Amino acid sequence: MKALKITILLALVTTLFSCSSVRVATDYDESVDFNQYQSFAFYKPGIDKTEISDLDKKRILRAIEAKLIEKGMIKSEQPDMLISIFTKTQENVNIYQNNWGWGYGWGWHPWYWNSGFNTVSRTTEGTLYIDLIDAKKKELIWQGMGTGVLYQNRDAKIEQINEMVEEILEKYPPEKEKK
Repeated sequence: MKALKITILLALVTTLFSCSSVRVATDYDESVDFNQYQSFAFYKPGIDKTEISDLDKKRILRAIEAKLIEKGMIKSEQPDMLISIFTKTQENVNIYQNNWGWGYGWGWHPWYWNSGFNTVSRTTEGTLYIDLIDAKKKELIWQGMGTGVLYQNRDAKIEQINEMVEEILEKYPPEKEKK
């Protein structure tokens, strides 16, 4: 019995900690050989258009740079690939109707008591797009997108940016499907 409880507890903990708060999707040009890209630089005109604070831009760019260097790429003045980012936000409003009470049967009864209440919560969901562009052709070759709830707390925001970039770039370079 004790072993069963420990097994269930471990399964629950593993499930909770393996869930990411970021949803990721990627798309890419299937005709591109991604092995040819060894160096990168940031595409300033694209990044300048991104409507987020300069501090958050720096955090995102530092996280991207660290992840690409970890993957063996180098930052260069003459890059093979350019990197641009852009963001979107959307406010979500959730209304929860909580009706509880006691009594019996349908309809009105003098012994029936009900105290329902509604809860409204608002969250802002942000999406980060990371575009990888062939530097010579100036064509989009890969795009990663990560979506998650935005935090106002500085430390939580920094952690979320790092997690989002990590999750998105985990999918780069794309693995060719085996046929």
